[in-house]
Amino acid sequence: RLHLVTWNVGTASPPPDVTSLLQLNSLGPTMDMYVIGLQEVNSRITNFLSDLAFDDPWSIFFMTVLSPLGYIKLSSVRMQGLLLLIFVKHVHLPFIRDIHTHYTRTGLYGYWGNKGGVTIRMSLYGHTICFMNCHLPAHMENTEQRLDDFEKILEMQFEGENIPNTLDHDVLFWFGDLNFRIADYGIHFVRESINNKRYNLLWEKDQLNMAKKKETFLQEFIEGPLQFKPTYKFDLYSDVYDTSEKKRKPAWTDRILWRVKNLCQHASKEDEFSEEEQTISVTLNNYISHMSYGISDHKPVTGTFGLELKPLLSDPLVTLHPEGEWSAEHDVLISYSAVPEFPSSAWDWIGLFKVAFRHVNDYVTYAWVEDDEISSNKDSKQVYMSAAEIPDMGGEFLLCYYSNNLQSIVGLSQPFQIQPNRTLIEKDLTEEENSWMQKPDNLESHDEF
Repeated sequence: RLHLVTWNVGTASPPPDVTSLLQLNSLGPTMDMYVIGLQEVNSRITNFLSDLAFDDPWSIFFMTVLSPLGYIKLSSVRMQGLLLLIFVKHVHLPFIRDIHTHYTRTGLYGYWGNKGGVTIRMSLYGHTICFMNCHLPAHMENTEQRLDDFEKILEMQFEGENIPNTLDHDVLFWFGDLNFRIADYGIHFVRESINNKRYNLLWEKDQLNMAKKKETFLQEFIEGPLQFKPTYKFDLYSDVYDTSEKKRKPAWTDRILWRVKNLCQHASKEDEFSEEEQTISVTLNNYISHMSYGISDHKPVTGTFGLELKPLLSDPLVTLHPEGEWSAEHDVLISYSAVPEFPSSAWDWIGLFKVAFRHVNDYVTYAWVEDDEISSNKDSKQVYMSAAEIPDMGGEFLLCYYSNNLQSIVGLSQPFQIQPNRTLIEKDLTEEENSWMQKPDNLESHDEF
């Protein structure tokens, strides 16, 4: 289950609550992956430079919300105001590989990143998936420029060997503030149609729908029905369309589309194509806007999808577990084994993480698999961690094996308990008792009050 968000946040700070945006109170099964595409994240030069060194406020915000629920930030990519974040449940980490990011500037003829696309691709259970968050040129008259820019973004190449082109991925999600408008009709007709919830009257004049009929490269992209009000342009903190002097005509600028490669290949010979041959399918469960959010002049849009995959990978490359009881009173051992084809490296490491960790660099401590190895046979290896590195207070933790060659976590232990350091607790208790014994004399004078 994949939940995808697109939102032009208009340089605003995160809202106090995103429960409904992320459908955290949904009665159905929880999401496996969150893909969050933002546009117009505050990108003043000072903000941008500090964000390069540290996570930006939006990334921190979503990590704070999602990490206690068992999601880690798998990857992110930022280009000025464009930000793409992917969060995933721990259980899927060993089956996600070959993660690559890319960005394409299209503003000022490709020299400026206020417009363009940011992209993350990966292999998920052996299937190639690509997510593309775009901010295309504004204004009614720029349809051709929007299409040209999108074609340019589609042509970008990921660095690395054997990585398919964008359109060669098994599934491609395209979303963002695509800025397509409603042509021909006047503002009064558009607003009346919206007020009467007769959105279908506007669909045929939506510039993206019109372009899909003419442009071959767009015809393979699928979109759910636009059964929600156009998401642009609203007065801030309201559900009232633009009352400023400009009185912008409402439009569905914020969109989510997708493309399944094997459907495209088989479309010409449908009769020969059976369900059994399809190793991956995408089902849209809902496509809605969220009117309660008013921090910008756009309303966020979400798409909730079911991805059905016939796994091409079903076993992790590395399995690992802690040996014996863990505490900071003694050095501890980790056992792990790898499949024969695993491309190990001297730079691989095993990290100790709190169960609600935020991202791969959020480890408590780590051990190098080669430098800290203490035993090895054909079935398994053992690595030690020093007692000095183990948290004294204990708690619930897990171990992750990070592959330098694959640039991803390829093995994950079950959560386990680290026992509190008894020596330290006894020492604290003794100190506390001593502090009571040495009560200052002047306390007696306070009793008189």
